[in-house]
Amino acid sequence: MLPSILDGIFSGLSIGSILLLSALGLAIVFGLMGVINMAHGELMMLGAYTTFVVQNIFKPFKQLPGVGEYVFGSYIFFALIAAFLVAALMGLILERGVIRYLYGRPLETLLATWGVSLILQQFVRSVSWVMVVGMAVFCLLFFGGMALLKKRPDFDRIRQGAIALLLPLSAAIALAVGSTLSSTYKLAVTKPWFGAQNVDVTAPAWLRGGLPMGNFQLPYTRMFIMVLTVVCVLGIYQFLQRSPWGLRIRSVTQNRTMSACLGISTEKVDALTFAIGSGLAGVAGCAVSLLGSVGPNTGQVYIVNTFMVVVVGGIGKLVGAVVGAMVIGVLNYVIGAKFWCL
Repeated sequence: MLPSILDGIFSGLSIGSILLLSALGLAIVFGLMGVINMAHGELMMLGAYTTFVVQNIFKPFKQLPGVGEYVFGSYIFFALIAAFLVAALMGLILERGVIRYLYGRPLETLLATWGVSLILQQFVRSVSWVMVVGMAVFCLLFFGGMALLKKRPDFDRIRQGAIALLLPLSAAIALAVGSTLSSTYKLAVTKPWFGAQNVDVTAPAWLRGGLPMGNFQLPYTRMFIMVLTVVCVLGIYQFLQRSPWGLRIRSVTQNRTMSACLGISTEKVDALTFAIGSGLAGVAGCAVSLLGSVGPNTGQVYIVNTFMVVVVGGIGKLVGAVVGAMVIGVLNYVIGAKFWCL
């Protein structure tokens, strides 16, 4: 009886650690900008898929004689960095491209980010070389053309006409390039990278097994997730309390108007905050990938509980977020296990 209780508590704490990682970013963003980001779960998903990609990059190193397993085992540290950067970049694009135009309109922001979450889910199901090349060609032509036209002194006068011309032209050329690739290379470039099915991430050898505690064993993977959470919480605390940008973020959170009057660029603070919050979601996704398979709907499994942590813990209250995440994680695991036992 006691081992099963300990197992439930420990597993719940590891789930709570993931929720805390994700909720940290969500709480920072909501506390500063008042944005309810429904795509936060999909940023976790991107972090999990990034871990899968980094793992595949490191797999050939397993064949190295003597040191192959050690080299492969280090992939998780590179995956954590890559997951943070990929999710942060996507969050920055989302903030610059969508959310910055919807500040002060919470309903529109909620609907817009929900639409982005659906787009990201479908993106990982369908992404292939044809799609990537087509998107690259479109961005190069459209944004490159707009950048060149901005140098003209009469740009404001011709802006609408330039967009009306460049948008369909860039899209047509991108479609033509994609169609040419499809007809030339066929399956090699049209096959989805991930597809709709789930993919598996193999934990490094040093994270397999567990620490014996009498009749109970503490899995190394869950211990690693808990340590990672502690490191991230301490890092965010130090960043907010000790760094100049952390001071700016706290200033804008408390009084945006006065901060702007004092010369703080609130737009840069918003962009940085959203990128950091999104990056933390990517790290949470990396942790999730160690517990099970990863799929397009991975983020949806955690997003509701993440919002619950933010609400229960209180906006901007780090201690409250920690307590809320642990309580919800334990209850979620114990109640879920009890339900399936029945």
